[in-house]
Amino acid sequence: MMKKTIHAPKAPAAVGPYVHAVEAGGLIFTSGQLGLIPESGELPEGVEAQTHQSLKNLTAVLEAAGSGLEQVVKTNVFLDDINDFAKVNEIYAQYFQGEAPARSCVQAAKLPKGGLVEIEAIAVKA
Repeated sequence: MMKKTIHAPKAPAAVGPYVHAVEAGGLIFTSGQLGLIPESGELPEGVEAQTHQSLKNLTAVLEAAGSGLEQVVKTNVFLDDINDFAKVNEIYAQYFQGEAPARSCVQAAKLPKGGLVEIEAIAVKA
Protein backbone atom coordinates (compact mmCIF):
# COMPACT_ATOMS: atom_id res chain seq x y z
CA MET A 1 0.00 0.00 0.00
CA MET A 2 1.35 3.40 -0.95
CA LYS A 3 1.13 6.35 1.39
CA LYS A 4 1.26 10.03 0.61
CA THR A 5 2.26 12.81 3.00
CA ILE A 6 -0.09 15.81 3.06
CA HIS A 7 1.15 19.34 3.73
CA ALA A 8 -1.56 21.97 4.28
CA PRO A 9 -0.28 25.50 3.64
CA LYS A 10 -3.42 27.06 5.22
CA ALA A 11 -3.00 25.16 8.50
CA PRO A 12 -0.55 26.02 11.28
CA ALA A 13 2.88 24.44 11.10
CA ALA A 14 3.38 21.24 13.04
CA VAL A 15 4.70 21.72 16.58
CA GLY A 16 6.71 18.50 16.43
CA PRO A 17 8.14 15.85 14.09
CA TYR A 18 4.93 14.95 12.28
CA VAL A 19 2.97 15.89 9.15
CA HIS A 20 -0.49 17.40 8.76
CA ALA A 21 -1.92 14.18 7.36
CA VAL A 22 -1.16 10.95 5.57
CA GLU A 23 -3.22 9.40 2.79
CA ALA A 24 -3.21 5.61 2.56
CA GLY A 25 -5.67 3.12 1.14
CA GLY A 26 -8.16 5.82 0.12
CA LEU A 27 -8.27 7.22 3.65
CA ILE A 28 -6.91 10.46 5.08
CA PHE A 29 -5.47 10.29 8.60
CA THR A 30 -4.98 13.74 10.09
CA SER A 31 -2.73 14.76 12.92
CA GLY A 32 -4.46 16.44 15.83
CA GLN A 33 -5.28 20.06 15.19
CA LEU A 34 -5.00 22.53 18.02
CA GLY A 35 -6.78 25.86 17.81
CA LEU A 36 -3.60 27.65 16.71
CA ILE A 37 -4.03 30.66 14.46
CA PRO A 38 -2.02 29.76 11.32
CA GLU A 39 -0.58 33.24 10.75
CA SER A 40 0.72 33.76 14.29
CA GLY A 41 0.98 30.30 15.82
CA GLU A 42 -0.85 31.66 18.87
CA LEU A 43 -3.88 30.20 20.63
CA PRO A 44 -6.98 32.39 20.85
CA GLU A 45 -8.56 32.97 24.26
CA GLY A 46 -11.11 30.41 25.48
CA VAL A 47 -12.31 26.95 24.54
CA GLU A 48 -14.99 28.25 22.15
CA ALA A 49 -12.51 30.22 20.03
CA GLN A 50 -10.00 27.37 20.11
CA THR A 51 -12.65 24.85 19.04
CA HIS A 52 -13.67 26.99 16.06
CA GLN A 53 -10.02 27.43 15.06
CA SER A 54 -9.23 23.74 15.55
CA LEU A 55 -12.08 22.82 13.20
CA LYS A 56 -10.99 25.46 10.66
CA ASN A 57 -7.47 24.01 10.78
CA LEU A 58 -8.86 20.49 10.37
CA THR A 59 -10.86 21.71 7.35
CA ALA A 60 -7.70 23.19 5.80
CA VAL A 61 -5.82 19.91 6.25
CA LEU A 62 -8.65 17.87 4.76
CA GLU A 63 -8.99 20.23 1.80
CA ALA A 64 -5.23 20.00 1.13
CA ALA A 65 -5.71 16.23 1.02
CA GLY A 66 -8.59 16.45 -1.46
CA SER A 67 -11.27 15.72 1.10
CA GLY A 68 -13.51 17.67 3.48
CA LEU A 69 -15.53 17.55 6.67
CA GLU A 70 -18.41 15.83 4.87
CA GLN A 71 -16.06 12.90 4.14
CA VAL A 72 -14.99 12.41 7.79
CA VAL A 73 -15.84 8.98 9.20
CA LYS A 74 -14.23 9.28 12.67
CA THR A 75 -12.92 12.01 14.94
CA ASN A 76 -11.07 12.02 18.22
CA VAL A 77 -11.54 15.08 20.42
CA PHE A 78 -9.15 15.77 23.27
CA LEU A 79 -10.20 18.28 25.92
CA ASP A 80 -8.13 19.95 28.60
CA ASP A 81 -11.28 19.96 30.76
CA ILE A 82 -14.16 17.52 30.22
CA ASN A 83 -16.47 20.16 31.73
CA ASP A 84 -16.12 21.95 28.36
CA PHE A 85 -17.85 18.99 26.66
CA ALA A 86 -21.19 20.80 26.11
CA LYS A 87 -19.53 23.97 24.75
CA VAL A 88 -17.39 21.98 22.34
CA ASN A 89 -20.37 19.85 21.24
CA GLU A 90 -22.36 22.96 20.36
CA ILE A 91 -19.59 24.28 18.12
CA TYR A 92 -18.72 20.83 16.70
CA ALA A 93 -22.35 20.42 15.58
CA GLN A 94 -22.06 23.61 13.50
CA TYR A 95 -19.28 22.04 11.43
CA PHE A 96 -20.65 18.48 11.21
CA GLN A 97 -24.23 19.07 10.12
CA GLY A 98 -26.47 16.22 9.08
CA GLU A 99 -25.08 12.77 9.78
CA ALA A 100 -22.10 13.25 12.09
CA PRO A 101 -19.07 10.94 12.04
CA ALA A 102 -18.24 8.44 14.77
CA ARG A 103 -16.38 10.18 17.59
CA SER A 104 -14.46 9.70 20.80
CA CYS A 105 -14.03 12.55 23.27
CA VAL A 106 -11.71 12.38 26.26
CA GLN A 107 -10.06 14.65 28.77
CA ALA A 108 -6.30 14.72 28.31
CA ALA A 109 -3.85 15.36 31.13
CA LYS A 110 -2.34 18.23 29.12
CA LEU A 111 -2.37 19.35 25.50
CA PRO A 112 0.56 20.85 23.58
CA LYS A 113 1.16 24.60 23.90
CA GLY A 114 -1.45 24.81 26.67
CA GLY A 115 -4.29 24.13 24.22
CA LEU A 116 -7.81 23.56 25.48
CA VAL A 117 -8.98 21.32 22.61
CA GLU A 118 -7.37 19.19 19.89
CA ILE A 119 -9.24 17.36 17.13
CA GLU A 120 -8.03 14.67 14.73
CA ALA A 121 -9.94 12.86 12.01
CA ILE A 122 -10.05 9.98 9.58
CA ALA A 123 -11.75 10.78 6.28
CA VAL A 124 -12.28 9.13 2.93
CA LYS A 125 -10.69 10.69 -0.12
CA ALA A 126 -13.35 12.76 -1.89
